Amino acid sequence: MNPKPSYRTIFLAPTSSQHGISSVALGLVRAFQREGFNVGFAKPVADPEAYPDGLDRSAHFARTLLGLKTPDPIPAERAEEMIRSGNLFTLLEEIVALVEEARGDNSIVIVEGLLPSTTHPLTADIDIAMGRSLSAEIVPVVPGLDATVKSIVGDVADAQHRFLTEGRPFAGLIVGRVRGGDAKAEELAAALKAAKIGVPILAVTSDEPALNAPRLIDVASDLGFGILRPGDIKKARVGEIVIAARSPDKLVKALRPGTLIVTPGDRSDLIITTALARASGMPISGLLLTCDEPMAPSIDEFLAPRFGDLPVLTTELQTYDVAIRLNAMDRRVRHEDVERMEKLVEHVADHVDLKPLAPAAARSNAGLMTPPMFRHRMIQEARAANRRIVLPEGDEPRTIKAAVICTQKRIARCVLVGNPTAIRDVATTHGIELPADLEIIDPAVIRSKYVAPMVELRKSKGLTSQQAEAQLEDNVVLATMMLAMDDVDGLVSGAVHTTASTVRPALQLIKTAPGNSIVSSVFFMLMPDQVLVYGDCAINPDPSAAELAEIATQSADSARAFGIDPAVAMISYSTGTSGTGSDVDKVREATALVKERRPEIVVDGPIQYDAASVESVGKQKAPGSPVAGHANVFIFPDLNTGNTTYKAVQRSANVVSVGPMLQGLRKPVNDLSRGALVDDIVYTIALTAIQVDQAKK
Repeated sequence: MNPKPSYRTIFLAPTSSQHGISSVALGLVRAFQREGFNVGFAKPVADPEAYPDGLDRSAHFARTLLGLKTPDPIPAERAEEMIRSGNLFTLLEEIVALVEEARGDNSIVIVEGLLPSTTHPLTADIDIAMGRSLSAEIVPVVPGLDATVKSIVGDVADAQHRFLTEGRPFAGLIVGRVRGGDAKAEELAAALKAAKIGVPILAVTSDEPALNAPRLIDVASDLGFGILRPGDIKKARVGEIVIAARSPDKLVKALRPGTLIVTPGDRSDLIITTALARASGMPISGLLLTCDEPMAPSIDEFLAPRFGDLPVLTTELQTYDVAIRLNAMDRRVRHEDVERMEKLVEHVADHVDLKPLAPAAARSNAGLMTPPMFRHRMIQEARAANRRIVLPEGDEPRTIKAAVICTQKRIARCVLVGNPTAIRDVATTHGIELPADLEIIDPAVIRSKYVAPMVELRKSKGLTSQQAEAQLEDNVVLATMMLAMDDVDGLVSGAVHTTASTVRPALQLIKTAPGNSIVSSVFFMLMPDQVLVYGDCAINPDPSAAELAEIATQSADSARAFGIDPAVAMISYSTGTSGTGSDVDKVREATALVKERRPEIVVDGPIQYDAASVESVGKQKAPGSPVAGHANVFIFPDLNTGNTTYKAVQRSANVVSVGPMLQGLRKPVNDLSRGALVDDIVYTIALTAIQVDQAKK
């Protein structure tokens, strides 16, 4: 008889109503998922202070962000009424059933408790009853905004008294939202550990103002503001609020990214200043005109082409009344704001240390690389690699932001190539604060250093010094020479340059690695429950059978380098021997070459995509295939098929794709999409750093 599996219930108990713990609870779930655990989540009773739409955020985002089968919570009013009417035991039975439903086949379930409330005193009774009836390991969540070691010790002692945990110590402690950024959070975490408070420290998270910024459209809806110009109101976020009543020179000094400017509609000087600041690149959130005063027609006409996507709102309220309402506005995350909750969850997960909890739980999805695991491990391995990555598009705003993030999070030592004054001006315009340790290199200062080495590298092509000097005027070429001469470890470009502009210098100056005859690419496709590898989707238009086999081996090696045990499917419109024709024959020949050259790689082909990816179809179309139904590396027969497929999956299924990552070069060079987001650039920098380490190993 098999032993009964051990189940764990971890109950998060908030100690204060100072702020919600939805992101903390979901961040803990995400941290477990990153490490390969299958984990469930339950919010047994909804918070009594409901959102305007009545939808519980924890359950909603557990389903939409984390992919969990989370049941709806019991309404707080019903739970309170059951306690008042003497039906506490019935309520607890329902809670236990709900938690078990959320657990499913998982060995761990995270349970989120209720916030204490002065207007709903019974919530404290419900929390205590839940913690006991679920036989849960209790983790108190303490607010950290103004916390000290002494105050936290007091909060923990109070929680121990409430939950009567004598003889059964708390499983851990989470302190949330410490002011002063990660440095202050790390300082407090170290002080708590040094104080030996008797409770393992699971996380001390920092308070990041950008993560507390609601969407402007939610603010306008909640407070009843009219919309004169929508602009990018659905994307704009309100970080700071400036009540503008003084002269333009005073307003300019107060402008920051995410600032909502509030001013009467007849203050044309301040309206013009705001519009021009936004047009120059400062990411102002919006402009709110008070006192039911419209803009002067001449000003409206003058600014019309200059407003761009700046949202302009209006209200009949006086400026003073608007200031009071904005100060008291509800900053909680709305259910439509997936972007903000995703960042909050990731922020918490980044700070969680699972060592005090994880050893006693068995990984139930070992071998399957999920997207959270992939992203987490990529960042951790990049940090460990500590590589110097050059960014030749140094004055491009997204690139600057990505370099700042990588520097602050120690993902890589980034080098921005460009005119230092221009880079600092762009940073100032876009409200970006450059860290002191972010390296900026002026190409004019170093260009002459690489003329002779470049002539030597290209002497077989007859390159002259004058030609080398001219080519080095291109910062991508200059950065490639920095890489060729080992002055940097890797290169990332493409935010404004074409793929050819990035790849051509690499082929000329870096060349292919030993054993490789071509350069190819892969995308890491972050599907809902696992990471797939697609190749080649960016470089080779119509590879021969031998080249296709090389793409397959390169892609399998890339998958393994990032923790994915490769099962390679050589994709075609036909499966097995069912089809004929030159296209199918090419894939069949390539598959045979992979098996011959690299017998350790699990590979099959030709095989159709559905047979490779869907188990039921694979059993029918390709019985006995080693990859049918569970392939994780997909090799497409040509660029047309690969590029079309990756974009169709990315856009239709809303899948995040990381890449393209180039393979086969002697040193890592990676190309960006010109539509790349800041996060895309950050992840590309991280994978470039990892490639350096893998190549050296």
